[in-house]
Amino acid sequence: MGLLKKFLNQTRKPEGFLGKIILKGMNFGHAKGADWAMSYLDGLTPSGVVDLGCGGGRNAAVLLRKYPSARVTAVDYSPLSVARTSELNKDAISAGRCVVLEGNVTSLPFEAAQFDIATAFETIYFWPGLKECFTEVARILRPGGRFLIANETGGTDPVGRKFEKIIDGMKVYTQEEIMEALKGAGFSKVRCEHHPSLPWITVLAEK
Repeated sequence: MGLLKKFLNQTRKPEGFLGKIILKGMNFGHAKGADWAMSYLDGLTPSGVVDLGCGGGRNAAVLLRKYPSARVTAVDYSPLSVARTSELNKDAISAGRCVVLEGNVTSLPFEAAQFDIATAFETIYFWPGLKECFTEVARILRPGGRFLIANETGGTDPVGRKFEKIIDGMKVYTQEEIMEALKGAGFSKVRCEHHPSLPWITVLAEK
């Protein structure tokens, strides 16, 4: 495996020295896309938010600021991501407003109907079976809960397809595939928003 491919494959499950570099890059490189996506969650007053695939922890920190009355839980299956997110949000953890856990979206370590909002930033590319994983997300959301998915590729642009060929286990989904899987998992009022000038998409679903 070439060095570039080895580096980019760290996006799937960061570990080791290269993983630490990737996590720093995620926090910076995906910030604008994540903030654009989160603008579609304005006006809500959740008490419980869960960020699935929390990566470097930057988005969990933004969610804590966005919803000052909420408790934010961050989950990732990478121990390195859990450590980085915990370090970045240590003050909120000490204050009892944030919890960071190692876990897998195929079987989340939560009781049913526990959260008002679930988010997934640049991560569903690596989820094994969208409908099954989305069903698990629906399980942990309260009735009326929102699920926000943010991807910097809508599955049709050449750049997105290029990375799919480079990164092992990556699957770039079209908006139609995402929306169909959400509806199959029991979500309603599913809609997709497109960035006006970039291939970014945000898919929002309500339980």
